This record gives sequence, C-alpha cells and structure tokens, in this order.
Amino acid sequence: MYLGTQVGARDDDDYRVFAQLGVKHISADPPGNPGNWSLQDLDRHRDKVESFGLILDMIQLPLPSQPIEKASYPDILLAGPDRDRQIDAVCRMIENCAKAGIPAAKYNLNLIGIPRTPHEPGRGGSLNASFRWDKADQHAVPGLAGVLSEDENWERIDYFLERVVPVATSNRVRLACHPHDPYTPPGYRGVTRVLGTVEGLKKFVMMRESPYHGLNFCQGSVGEMLDNPSEEIDDIIRWFGTRGKLFNVHYRNIRGGKLSFMETFPDEGDMDMVRSMKVYKEVGYRYMVMPDHVPAISGRDPDGVAFAFCYGYIAALLEALETSPT
Repeated sequence: MYLGTQVGARDDDDYRVFAQLGVKHISADPPGNPGNWSLQDLDRHRDKVESFGLILDMIQLPLPSQPIEKASYPDILLAGPDRDRQIDAVCRMIENCAKAGIPAAKYNLNLIGIPRTPHEPGRGGSLNASFRWDKADQHAVPGLAGVLSEDENWERIDYFLERVVPVATSNRVRLACHPHDPYTPPGYRGVTRVLGTVEGLKKFVMMRESPYHGLNFCQGSVGEMLDNPSEEIDDIIRWFGTRGKLFNVHYRNIRGGKLSFMETFPDEGDMDMVRSMKVYKEVGYRYMVMPDHVPAISGRDPDGVAFAFCYGYIAALLEALETSPT
C-alpha cells in the first residue's frame, strides 16, 4: 500500500507540492476533453507527471460522478443510440492506457450524481457534507435518466462490462468502479441505484469476472450503506480484498450511517480507520490509499490544507503499520 491522491493539480506548483509532501503516486487526467485524448496525449501527460518525480497510477475514464446531465458519454448509461460508439471509445482509451504504461483507470456508473443535503458544522466550525433522508426532497422528479428499474440498471451495466472487461483483461489495465454515493431508497429520482448496497457491489465484481475488474473502493461511500459502519466495515473490506477486487481506496470517514450521515476528517468519524488500515494490510491490498471529500475549512487554501492533513494522517498510519504490523 502507498499514499496517493486524485486531487487535480491547478498548476505545476501543485505537482511540486505532491512530491514535497511525499505523495508520489497520483491519479491525474490529461488536459482537455477525455473523448479527444490520444495516445500521444497520454504519453505527454505521463512524461509531465514523471518530470516532477511522481508516478501516474491511474486516470479517470469519461464516466465521472456528476449527474448524467453533465456526462461526456451519456448514452453508455442511458442506452442511447450512440452507446456502442461511446463504449468503443472507452475501449480505445483502455488500450491506450496500456500502451502509455498507465496501469489503471477509475470510473463511475452514476446517473443522479452524489445527493447531499445542506452542509453541517463540524470540528472547529468546519462545514461538512451531509445526507439526511428526512431533509432530502424525497419526491424529486426523475431527470434525464427517467425511471430506471433495478433489472434495467443491471442490464445496462452488464452490456458495458461485457465489452470493456475483456479489453481491460487483454491489456492488463485495472478498471476501478466507484460505488454509488450514497445509498438511496429504490426509485429515488426515478432510479434504483444498484451499486449503492454491499450486496450490489458483490454482484457487480462477480459479473464478467476478471482480475482486472474491481472497485475504486470508497470506504466512506460503503460506510454510508451500513446501519453500523464501525462494526461492519472491516469484514466488507475483507470480502472484497481477499478476492482481489480492491484497486484503489478512498480513505474517507463518516459520522452516522445509512440515510443519515455527515462526512468527517478520517480521525474523527465513527469508523476506526487505524483498524481498517490494518485490514487492508491483512488482505494484501497493494495500491493507492488516498483522501477524498474533505470538510470545508478556513484559510487562504482550504482544500490544500485539508488534504495535506489527510496525506500526513495516511502517511503516518502506513509508516506505523510497516514498522509495527500488529
């Protein structure tokens, strides 16, 4: 395991800061529209990242976490007329990752984005993202995705996996899918989100089974699916980890659980992140551990400072685990 980040570099100084903070491994995208990335673009991007003493571990496929209305390749999830062409473009991107020496790509199969209710005060007056079902618009009308049943959602996911997983496997590029964040009741905004439960994620990684088909495992998002995250999370890590399905870890904590939670810094939520780190080690996890979704804090560079705290926290735990595994 090693420290990583997916924070987008605003300029070259951010790459220098990553190196200076010891964040050697990164997930970072080339500039421009992902649909237009060529092999030469990926090669130039990798060379630039490496020029700062960093390693490009992963990029994001053009299937991000935003609502489908903002998606670059919407027909993949909408089963629209351009679906096959868009899937072919993703397959070419996977092949180009292999040629450029980029070993992994993350992606989302997300139609309604990341629902949240208003921010809530956290430690020292920080503002923390939250989701409270009793404060949500429970009768929100469907968006562009329309009404999508569980069966239809699975059919669309399988159609995508059937085509991309063999390409990833033959090119030895790990595909890391992010869970749906958060769990929402069936039919919320018209969509039953099948990757918003642990059982759904288990079914997903067994579909079109391959050692190159797994998860961008967001511990925070999985905690949001659980009634008692503190007691349940470690066995879930073990289930996916022992099957080799963890390709990236978003090391994020929450306070609360299913349908009522607030995001926190990793050291102050309900999940025992020290214990979980030991479980990642136990199952032989061997890729990036990165922060995700930090609280909004004060100061001139609030995101930079908040993420720097998380980098230090993760680095210290990894060092302690290496020197004293138990």
